[in-house]
Amino acid sequence: MTPESVMTVARQALELVLIVSAPVLLISLVIGLVIGLVQAVTQINEATLSFLPKLIAVALALLLAGPWMLALLTDYLRQVLIGLPQAVG
Repeated sequence: MTPESVMTVARQALELVLIVSAPVLLISLVIGLVIGLVQAVTQINEATLSFLPKLIAVALALLLAGPWMLALLTDYLRQVLIGLPQAVG
């Protein structure tokens, strides 16, 4: 296996991690921002207030985007496993 092929596989893995994690992270970021704005406007300083809405939003995001995420991950794993004998041999 050449260093270039290792770097290619690593780059593809990092890109896949970013793509797969983006929906959940963006949903959590938006919900946190909205809750933070509501807390700033109403002057309610409760740290645990944002936990339940974030938890529900992340669960819904995983429920909706989960099959897509799983398909991307299994396609990448299949691609790596199919290319493994060529890379080793």
